[in-house]
Amino acid sequence: MKKLNCIIIDDDEIDRLTVVSYAKRFSNLNILGSYELAEDALAIIEREKVDILFLDIDMPGLNGLELRKKTLDIPICVYITAHPEHAVESFELETLDFIVKPIKFDRFAQTMSRIEEFMEIKHKAQLFEASIGGDTIYIKEGHEQTKVKLHDILYLEALKDYTLIVTNQKRHCVLSSIGTLLKENHFQSFIRIHRSFAVQKQFIQKINSQEILLNNNILIPVGRSYKDNLNFIL
Repeated sequence: MKKLNCIIIDDDEIDRLTVVSYAKRFSNLNILGSYELAEDALAIIEREKVDILFLDIDMPGLNGLELRKKTLDIPICVYITAHPEHAVESFELETLDFIVKPIKFDRFAQTMSRIEEFMEIKHKAQLFEASIGGDTIYIKEGHEQTKVKLHDILYLEALKDYTLIVTNQKRHCVLSSIGTLLKENHFQSFIRIHRSFAVQKQFIQKINSQEILLNNNILIPVGRSYKDNLNFIL
């Protein structure tokens, strides 16, 4: 895996230095800088190619959520914060992971595994190909084509310009935005409940105002701007 340029921003010095020390243990991470204030990082973000933001949320001046809104072209954002109540809002800003302080190395290592998986999927992803019949799609993966039954798909998850198609057996990635996929006739049975997620009604076990429980104890957040879509489910 190629080196990934990262920036670390946290107004708490101990937390910031902790993340720096953890990041240094991974040879595929290149730390471009660590900053106390988000404003101080803007110059290097404009000048360098940044792959990963490790961000606190509650900071003086420009907070982590506001910074992310300005830097959505950076593919990976990981929040490290003492405020779990911001989790739902953060995932509306293309967040890959959300870590609640105090951060431990094992939890950071889990995030790194997810980052590596994301980058591998992004590298291998191919175009969504075609359909056969009314309930089957082909997904091109490398030199092979995988047949996926639409009624086996638990949910769709947006990964910037890509979309994960998740079944009980496997996760497939296609080079198509979730919005584009949902306009396809094949995906009319899916209901978008979040900027990053769409689900099928038959797999829903429980619903509340903040999240949906799917089969296999999978929790999917509900975005504030998509709560009206729950009426279609109910």
